[in-house]
Amino acid sequence: MTAVSPDRDCPRCPRLAAFRADNRTRQTGWHNAPVPAFGPVDAQLLIVGLAPGLKGANRTGRPFTGDGAGDLLYPTLIAAGFADGDYRARADDGLGLVNCRVTNAVRCVPPQNKPSGAEVAACNGFLEAEIAAMAHLKVVLALGGISHNAVLRTLALKPSRAKFAHLACHDVGAGRRLIDSYHCSRLNTNTGRLTPEMFRAVFDAIRGMLKD
Repeated sequence: MTAVSPDRDCPRCPRLAAFRADNRTRQTGWHNAPVPAFGPVDAQLLIVGLAPGLKGANRTGRPFTGDGAGDLLYPTLIAAGFADGDYRARADDGLGLVNCRVTNAVRCVPPQNKPSGAEVAACNGFLEAEIAAMAHLKVVLALGGISHNAVLRTLALKPSRAKFAHLACHDVGAGRRLIDSYHCSRLNTNTGRLTPEMFRAVFDAIRGMLKD
């Protein structure tokens, strides 16, 4: 089964579509479109972020590529054995993911990096398709509370069923688990809310889950 991605001119969210159109006139060489998932669809691990960064994935066309969040995510994945090659903040850097796929709860860049609840809901069908397409999926890593709740929505689970907390792990049925982490944003790392050591511990835990 193949995951479904939004069309380049997806109209589901009028505010995001207008912002995308404006960015296309300002930065003609950027991706400026819904950002597809990255990594093999037969992976056991799916990482779900919030949304593309304006000068990151919205520019490069690959999740978490070209911004501060990717500067922590991809080296951590390489160290944990979930990626190989070198991360050079470009979509053509040759980096490959190993048993891991990366996507976002919202596929288009939102103003101020803040999608509305309605925009998260409008994009939820694409996340549902990602999860449905991953036949070998065992672990979903949600980066932040909004991503956590978006994953629960795709699985028809109420937020009260599994509350977000850093390093919390939830059984979400069908032999799958949801694990939470603070988002690897520059804001969180600069304030010390998320340290590299804390983030590595998340992937240590995931490694253990995949051995079960």
